[in-house]
Amino acid sequence: MNLSKVAAGVSAAMLLVGSAQAQSAAESQASAERVRAHVAFLASDLLQGREAGSPGYDIAANYVASQFAQLGLKPAGANGGYFQPVPLLAVRPADEGRFMLRGKDGAEVPLVFGEDVMPGQPHGPAERKVAAPLVFVGFGVVAPEHRRDDYKGLDVKGKIVVVLQGAPASFQTEERAYYANGRTKRAQAAAHGAVGVVSLYLPGDEKRRPFANGKRTWQSWAMTWRKPDGSPNDVALDTPQLATVSIAGAAKLFAGAKKTYAEVAEAAEKPKGDPPRFPLATRLDATLHTESKTLESANVAALIEGSDPKLKGEVVVLSAHLDHIGVTPPVKEDGINNGALDNAGGIATTLEVARAFQVSGKAPRRSVLFLAVTGEEKGLLGAEYFARNPTMSLSSLVANVNLDMPILTYDFLDVVAFGAERSSLAAAVRKAAAREGVALSADPMPEEGLFTRSDHFRFVEVGVPSTFLMTGFQNGGEAKFRGFLAGCYHRPCDDLSQGIDYAAGAKFARINYEIAREIADADARPLWNKGDFFATKFAAPQVIADH
Repeated sequence: MNLSKVAAGVSAAMLLVGSAQAQSAAESQASAERVRAHVAFLASDLLQGREAGSPGYDIAANYVASQFAQLGLKPAGANGGYFQPVPLLAVRPADEGRFMLRGKDGAEVPLVFGEDVMPGQPHGPAERKVAAPLVFVGFGVVAPEHRRDDYKGLDVKGKIVVVLQGAPASFQTEERAYYANGRTKRAQAAAHGAVGVVSLYLPGDEKRRPFANGKRTWQSWAMTWRKPDGSPNDVALDTPQLATVSIAGAAKLFAGAKKTYAEVAEAAEKPKGDPPRFPLATRLDATLHTESKTLESANVAALIEGSDPKLKGEVVVLSAHLDHIGVTPPVKEDGINNGALDNAGGIATTLEVARAFQVSGKAPRRSVLFLAVTGEEKGLLGAEYFARNPTMSLSSLVANVNLDMPILTYDFLDVVAFGAERSSLAAAVRKAAAREGVALSADPMPEEGLFTRSDHFRFVEVGVPSTFLMTGFQNGGEAKFRGFLAGCYHRPCDDLSQGIDYAAGAKFARINYEIAREIADADARPLWNKGDFFATKFAAPQVIADH
């Protein structure tokens, strides 16, 4: 054996390994610097918080489009460009409104603004008057899979329904979040012929977010998107949300009823969450005045075409919201909500994933769509508009991976893929995370129902298997996440001063690249699990598989 040749070979191999490691480290550093640059621009004061429809948002949208163009991605917006304009309608209360209760004896009891009641923000006429009897319908839930019908035996046609916020605690958390959503409740009220909805605070609501806090934001603009005829996209235009009522106000509504509000609230907050439901002894005369305006804000869309002739017509969507909440009353002389983590970090990740595909030298088998959406902070509007008005065939969309508010202030060791376990996406995420040495953890906060609260859910509503990826709770992640929520979430301090770990941003981008690559290159398209609640609820067009 020629030991000198062996030694030389070993040395050469070690040099190659060392060179590869150095190259990998250099690329990771370069990726971190690119993430830093993207976040620095998108979260700068120049953009004034990137509120949907604002000049600052438009600057951000043009920045993202220019990055897509620089990377050589194909425009995938409207009319051959990168932008998909989203027509918006904004509305807010013009005054405090007037809310008068009338008992059977004709006695009038006013609901006091800020103490008893906060006015709703209904789309429609500038003045809306509704006067009708009140019917208490509990949580207002109709859930056949739970053998639950809160309207059973009640006649609410032409009446105002009074509903509790939330949904029964016995429901699975994500299903509970779906049934707790105000859109779901109003749609159900409209289906039963109600002319308005009044929502009631429960003691648990008061602990989480005191009713009085609403006085700070009651005149903020609420938005929806406009249909081609200019009308608002509203699930129940003729059944408006008239008001939200405090615990003290609810006691007035229940005056003379068969049960007091305290008794009803106690029953509602038990695990089964099944309070008695009945007509109230009062009626409500409500008058609301609103002001409205139309505006426009654009989604930004770009495509990498697939290489497989049989699969390139299928599209994997990687989405992140570009907007934030804009400028609010100053806190310590600063009113600009920069939105560095929420969601400049998500957009920076998306841009890095697009770049990783382009420099890989290997086109994905399926096409990959990169989508920066507007109006997430206004109710997932840009994602909903795209899902309902896609710039490509809806049937071509086979998966959505959504990136929203990754907490990039620590070296995360795990990720959470909300909703992935509802479809075959879980396997793809698990494989991709393992390649980066990162664990896939279960939802650490099931009570929050996060699967229904970001842009991916608008894709779920049109039947597309979807997941929402977040950095996990290991290695101090829980403290970082909860600290951000309690501190800088939706506040001006969500800026570049938070100690952002840009290496963690590069790592998050690598994982999302691996996930998108895994889905795009798989032989089979993602499939919902057989019997999944959301797949069944929204009649998913994808073939549902039994995994």
